[in-house]
Amino acid sequence: MNTLRFEALQESHIPAILEIEKTANSAPWSERSFKNELDHKHGVFLVGILQGQVVAYGGVWLVVDEAHVTTIAVAQEHRRQGIGQRLMIELLLKAQKNGMVCSTLEVRASNEGAIKMYEKFGYTVTATRKGYYPDNKEDAVVMWLYNLETWEPPRI
Repeated sequence: MNTLRFEALQESHIPAILEIEKTANSAPWSERSFKNELDHKHGVFLVGILQGQVVAYGGVWLVVDEAHVTTIAVAQEHRRQGIGQRLMIELLLKAQKNGMVCSTLEVRASNEGAIKMYEKFGYTVTATRKGYYPDNKEDAVVMWLYNLETWEPPRI
């Protein structure tokens, strides 16, 4: 059986991440941005590995007592299989263990699937950032999860 596993970002993962990033993000992160995550003092960055291949990645920055989700993506051919949800659970549990009491993120207003997933995790929409995304000036929906210290993962 081929099991999905998560591990900390390594430099060797970056080429595969960049390939996923091209299709997952219309305003993709640069190679330098991912390399900066390798030794980010207040960051947690994980990759999902399936059959020896990177199929997902995501990160959070731990700022005082907040876990700010910076990015999360799943390879196109592996979407809608629960991988993104499992990755979010791993990130939030690591944030919890690091003493974070809440979490925030921005998501494209048009990304209804992601918004529904985040709501399933207990996030609520709190604001809109007008013209947030540089590629097309799309608005971002700001979401918060306030009870991270007592949060329990949803069943997926």
